[in-house]
Amino acid sequence: MTTAIPDEKGVEAVVAQEPVAASAKRALSSPWASLTAIIIAVLWTIPTFGLLVTSFRPEGEIPKSGWWTALWNGGWTLDNYDQVLNGSDTNLSTYFVNSLVITIPSVLIPISIAVMAAYAFAWMKFPGRDFLFVAIFALQIVPIQVTMIPLLKLYVNQGFAGSDAPGGGFYTIWLSHSIFALPLAIYLLHNFMSQIPGELIESARVDGAAHVQIFTRIMLPLMAPAIAAFGIFQFLWVWNDLLVALVFGGGSLEVSPLTVRLAELSGTRGNDWFLLSSGAFVSLVVPLIVFLSLQRYFVRGLLAGSVKG
Repeated sequence: MTTAIPDEKGVEAVVAQEPVAASAKRALSSPWASLTAIIIAVLWTIPTFGLLVTSFRPEGEIPKSGWWTALWNGGWTLDNYDQVLNGSDTNLSTYFVNSLVITIPSVLIPISIAVMAAYAFAWMKFPGRDFLFVAIFALQIVPIQVTMIPLLKLYVNQGFAGSDAPGGGFYTIWLSHSIFALPLAIYLLHNFMSQIPGELIESARVDGAAHVQIFTRIMLPLMAPAIAAFGIFQFLWVWNDLLVALVFGGGSLEVSPLTVRLAELSGTRGNDWFLLSSGAFVSLVVPLIVFLSLQRYFVRGLLAGSVKG
């Protein structure tokens, strides 16, 4: 029986890293670091809190004094929310449904394509794989504004643009959001998938599993944190988007999301700008629910993996 002698350089490297990790842990957990984090969180929250207070203030009080005066002077009202939700000119219910109709497919389509493409780039060998992956990665530097006119021209030539097109004009918005999201989605999911140990894939192949079985039974469960993390970013980006929906939706109210209506909520002369604060918080409800319900996947994404070594 032989005993393996540890590599001296490896032992020295591990010993050298321990003080660095310990000092970093002490620095991050020190009272000063905690105080700094609290100060940043408070400064970040104050504008949002001010917007929330403003949304409950009467129309006549908003231009007279700052929002902080309402904390001790009172004068709260729900008229702004009632007008935003039930007003004949500012009813947001239709636009709220349009935002859901636009956002959900615009999240599911790029994720479905990107997961399969990431698996192909990570674990399948084919000619030109590296060049194609670099080309897809390079597409991230192309500004969205540069692609809008050629893409819109393509939609018009194919008969996809306009409310009379198939899908009532939603197809162009879905496709545009999916096209713009795919380069980043493929890059992020590929990086996560490539970190999965190859021994797991080889053992599955020894057991007779093909690519379909490996992808569906092994990769997808392990990729759940990364998929959820990207899904949150994509959901927030699409939900808060104004430019893509305005350009490729053609300005039609039938396919306009909440952001388009919020941009018009203050009126042509800005007389109704007091409604923007309440309308903004109405649009914040769904993204807030999505983020709070899926935020645990960010931590899982850091710790996910089948083999630790």
